[in-house]
Amino acid sequence: MNTRVKRLALPLGGAIAATSMIGATLVTSANAATAPAKKVVSLASATEAQKIGNYWTANGGANLKAATQYTDNAQQSGKVKLGGGDAAPDGKAGVVPPIGQEKLTPTKVKNVNLPKTIGKVFFTIGDKEYWCSASSIQSKYHNLVATAGHCVFDDSITNGALDNWVFIPGYYQGKAPWGVYVGKAAYTHYDFAVYEDFDSDYAFVTVYNGYVYAGAKQVSKETYDKWQGNKSAKDVKITKEEFDAAVKTHGGESSDGWSKPIPGAPEVVVPWGTKDAKIATKEVSKEAWTAAPEFNKNDDSQNVNNHKSEVKKVTEEIVDEKTWNEYTTPGFKDKRDGAFTITHYYVDYAVKSQVDYYKTVYTVVLYKDAGRLGDNVGGQGFTWNQKIGQPVYAFGYPAAAHPDGDKPFTGVTPKWCYGKTFAAKPAAAFKAEAQIGLKCSMTAGSSGGPWILKYTNTKRLGYINGVTSLIGDADANGRIDFATSPYFDSETYAIYKAAANLWSGKIVASDGDFVTKA
Repeated sequence: MNTRVKRLALPLGGAIAATSMIGATLVTSANAATAPAKKVVSLASATEAQKIGNYWTANGGANLKAATQYTDNAQQSGKVKLGGGDAAPDGKAGVVPPIGQEKLTPTKVKNVNLPKTIGKVFFTIGDKEYWCSASSIQSKYHNLVATAGHCVFDDSITNGALDNWVFIPGYYQGKAPWGVYVGKAAYTHYDFAVYEDFDSDYAFVTVYNGYVYAGAKQVSKETYDKWQGNKSAKDVKITKEEFDAAVKTHGGESSDGWSKPIPGAPEVVVPWGTKDAKIATKEVSKEAWTAAPEFNKNDDSQNVNNHKSEVKKVTEEIVDEKTWNEYTTPGFKDKRDGAFTITHYYVDYAVKSQVDYYKTVYTVVLYKDAGRLGDNVGGQGFTWNQKIGQPVYAFGYPAAAHPDGDKPFTGVTPKWCYGKTFAAKPAAAFKAEAQIGLKCSMTAGSSGGPWILKYTNTKRLGYINGVTSLIGDADANGRIDFATSPYFDSETYAIYKAAANLWSGKIVASDGDFVTKA
């Protein structure tokens, strides 16, 4: 597994030029003459998706709550001079309209309304849980997520992608208001997947229909054994009558009725011949031994079920005077011809352990198919080859502290930045020569969050024109003050288009269990 979680600071720079957005158009062929080499990996079959879903939602979402933001930031020393990189259009600009805008009623608002489309992607590296930021984006089957490439792909993993990948829009403290969406397949540029070229640090991920919690149900052991989703088995006490009825039904103890000795409880004497009783030998007083019935020599002392009466035994020992004086009961002390003797009297009894009665209660967790991602939260539009210098909103879930130690963000709720983009200076460590930048104070955790051009505050929709890739401290004052994104050009559109036309399907069956076949 790749354990790299560092992000280098990038320099600010580049000219600022304002431009207006072209009108919305339908998805058409890319402007680039030749389609770029893309990297496609499978994240989960429908069968594998069950296990991934269980991983995140079992035990009250414990693994979701344990996740931490992916990537820290490493700072360049000293101030960073302004300077532009190679980010530039490679053809005509184009746009894909967002999903859901026709359903919203425009109203006058003063605050920035956060988009429903944004959320967190969760994944694992080794035995650690992490998260990034992401957004639902327009696609043919309303099933696509846009995020940073480093929040999906890892060239050190055999499959090439991070494990247990899910998207949860609107995630908040273990809750998924619009469902959990397991990733099916991921698309990125070949240069990022293979060479970690951050000029292509973006990914588009198709996701299965979401699922939501729909309660729990007690079931038979047979149903429990077949259940693919989250389930639990718990032992509960029952009465002796319930136990006897279960034994009668099944011809013996079973999961519907079984007994277990009570820890520390003394054994109880039962009549000879009692089923499953055992022999216990107890030392008694001479008087009690005398009063016990006489030993029946025809009894087999090793088979308690054949006994008709107690078995009586006597032993005698010679001890020293000190031991004799200190001994109390129940044996009989005697002193004969100067010898100190203790006679011990034993009686065998038929005994049984005290028990409690139990049955196993089998419970399964029911899920409900939440439908397609875009139908539930909408999907941002997509645009490429836009002029640098236009204002955008960047959204994300920052959580890490600033380099100076101040920690203004929690990662619990999304935050935003607003400003005009600029050409970012190259960063050789990340092979980044054509990224765009934005003045922004969001710290680590914001990776993968959407940069939205022409964001409509009343409709909460716009056009994704980038995703947060790197962050940095331009003036070396210990505060994160800018972020970068790959420049979305015709090659980005070609990767997006390849992912945007693929169907995913659902992973929850009509009975509330996960689908069992890929």
